[in-house]
Amino acid sequence: MYRLLRPLLFSLDAEVAHNVAMWGLSWAELAPGVASLLRRRARPERSTLKVRVAGLDFPNPVGLAAGLDKNAEAVAGLFSLGFGSVEVGTVTPRAQPGNPKPRIFRLKEYEALINRLGFNNEGMGAMASRLRELEWRPAPVGVNIGKNKDTPLEIAVDDYVKCAEALSPLADYVAVNLSSPNTPGLRQLQEPEALASLLRAVRAKVVGRPLFLKIAPDLGDEAIDAAVDVARDCGTDGIICTNTTITRPVEHLQAGEVGGLSGRPLFARSTEVVRRAFRRSEGKLPIIGVGGIFDGEDAWKKICAGASLVQVYSGFIYRGPPLVTEILDTLETKLSELGFDSISKAVGRDAG
Repeated sequence: MYRLLRPLLFSLDAEVAHNVAMWGLSWAELAPGVASLLRRRARPERSTLKVRVAGLDFPNPVGLAAGLDKNAEAVAGLFSLGFGSVEVGTVTPRAQPGNPKPRIFRLKEYEALINRLGFNNEGMGAMASRLRELEWRPAPVGVNIGKNKDTPLEIAVDDYVKCAEALSPLADYVAVNLSSPNTPGLRQLQEPEALASLLRAVRAKVVGRPLFLKIAPDLGDEAIDAAVDVARDCGTDGIICTNTTITRPVEHLQAGEVGGLSGRPLFARSTEVVRRAFRRSEGKLPIIGVGGIFDGEDAWKKICAGASLVQVYSGFIYRGPPLVTEILDTLETKLSELGFDSISKAVGRDAG
């Protein structure tokens, strides 16, 4: 089905196509029974792929990354595709329109995207209402939180605390996003002193829920080590590696567009960040690997580099709903070939 729909969607402006897809997925909020039936066909719960991370049980390690469902409008529809988790957001305290359009660009030849959306969302109140009304939640739902564009960096912690207070009781985990390149100055909050202050404040408000930190792929090795150390010291439960990159490892007519690049060209760097973070934490801090996953082999490499869970975004845009089941099938086959009875046994096996 997606093979037929993709040419139509890709003929549209990238953001228009995104909105059409979200509208199509949102129907499931009205028909959770049908969504549940579709999910069973995807076979998301497989004994060898179940994993427990940060006290949460995931039916499989393949999640949807933040950025697609910014307002928690299509959670049921996304779960119907077989995802082992869905991360919504990034959400800010107040609604904001984001950056001027156009702000999403396809680099089709490289299976990549550039976006400079800028945390466009309806605000934490609207998301809280939707999460309260969510009738069907077959797997963990994470909430990715950020700051409003017009909030000064000096008081950015206040925005994160507000979101944590309002949304953590409704989420299965909370992810702190300090790594988007599309909010001016935001990445400065990844510096150790600012990071420690913010994480401690948010940790105090996220009670009884895991807290994850999402980092940028553009950090140097020492900065990655520092972020991991601060995260552990502040009681953070895991690291999400990585967000989009401001580098341009490919040549393309649209490569000069401002924004974060995601997709296949990000795979190598994001995987190296996973490996570095896994080594630095000595395997004691769970990692969610994100960036350039387009098939089961990609997901397997991320896991072997140290990721306990993986997330997809651009791969899902380019490959569509069948991607989830294809990844699960490949992972299941890999484990069988190695004689492993659990995906957890593969985590970090190639980290060195």
